[in-house]
Amino acid sequence: MLGRKNYTQDEFDQAKAALSAQVAAYRKLVKATTGDKPKKKVVQTVETFETLFFNNMVLVLDRYFVHRVRQVTGKDANALNEVELLSESLVNNHGVLRVGNALKFIPEETVLGLHPGDAIALSREDFERLSAAFFAELQRRFLDAAVVTGDH
Repeated sequence: MLGRKNYTQDEFDQAKAALSAQVAAYRKLVKATTGDKPKKKVVQTVETFETLFFNNMVLVLDRYFVHRVRQVTGKDANALNEVELLSESLVNNHGVLRVGNALKFIPEETVLGLHPGDAIALSREDFERLSAAFFAELQRRFLDAAVVTGDH
């Protein structure tokens, strides 16, 4: 597939709804398994699962819009590029953040503030902040541009 310079509102809404449903299911599962007085082993299991689940949710988030082009995403430390780097590192660098030369990566300007060499271990809160920033940036760069230029 060729690179994408824009996405439709439907694509945006579908991805956002699918990710929201998965986060809601996670919250429901945690609530059902931990209850009022959770056992230590249950809490540890949920914490381990949380990191695995939300690291994988980064891959899901990236996949919906994987063909976005650099000329639209830019080379700055925005959430679109952060998700790209996280996904690449999760898949090809054993979950350790690797940053190449293509982007101007400044950790302090990213959502998660990770530095190259840091292990990627997202919590629910991390993912919610990252996905919110991702969708806001995606809408600004890919949806609004499509509406303005008439590219659909």
